[in-house]
Amino acid sequence: MTLPQADDFLTESEVLYEALVDLSDEDMRARTQFKGWTIEDVLVHLHFWNTGADLSASDVTTFKNRMGAALASLKKTGSLRGFEDQTVAQRGTELRDLWIHTARDIATRWRDKDPKTRLPWVGPSMSARSSMTARQMETWAHGFEVYDTLGKSRAESDRVKNIVVLGINTFGWSHQVHGLSVPEVMPKLTLTSPSGEVWAFGEDDNCTITGSALDFAAVVTQTRALSDTNLMVHGDAAQTWMTNAQCFAGPAETPPAAGSRHKQER
Repeated sequence: MTLPQADDFLTESEVLYEALVDLSDEDMRARTQFKGWTIEDVLVHLHFWNTGADLSASDVTTFKNRMGAALASLKKTGSLRGFEDQTVAQRGTELRDLWIHTARDIATRWRDKDPKTRLPWVGPSMSARSSMTARQMETWAHGFEVYDTLGKSRAESDRVKNIVVLGINTFGWSHQVHGLSVPEVMPKLTLTSPSGEVWAFGEDDNCTITGSALDFAAVVTQTRALSDTNLMVHGDAAQTWMTNAQCFAGPAETPPAAGSRHKQER
């Protein structure tokens, strides 16, 4: 049994690396449209959680100690940024090279994992499949602000389906984290993949979401405002979901304002 999501995570990382490979240390300090983070901050964050996921499978004691300290820092300061910066000492191109080298190493070793293996996490345990999907999702989502800042477009493929499925699986969570009642039936989705294949989910014909799978992924990862996509959303339940969609853990987050996240002119 193998874990194909490990290869999708690796591809996501390699595609982002292609956008970063020619940057200088100074370029890495460019500010993005996401909370004022720099490109360097993005890689600190990705590397911290990539190695955290790897520790959950290889060294549970160290993993629990690190996450315990991280949560203590979060409680004290209201943010994990300081703890991430303290844990990941490298910066600039040295950080970039460490991040991609580690991602390649993780993907190579995780390919042969049983997808159903349960692994500890900050909240409930996750399967190895879910853990790797989360790493791909974060790389794709935070990669968005890097591409936007550099004025580049990402090479997309149907690997985004992992993120789409994560968005589907967090239908209930998206409501719960915002204090909303979860509809009994999921709206019907008809999404077109980068290759042109049509992916269908849900079953409520009275509430529908139609359009690009990439746009759907952008909304559930909160990297684009719904109004900045071409998704066609019909019905109250569908509108409520897309307005509050959040496929990642943590407290409720507010999606970006219309027009605030976009590819910058270079």
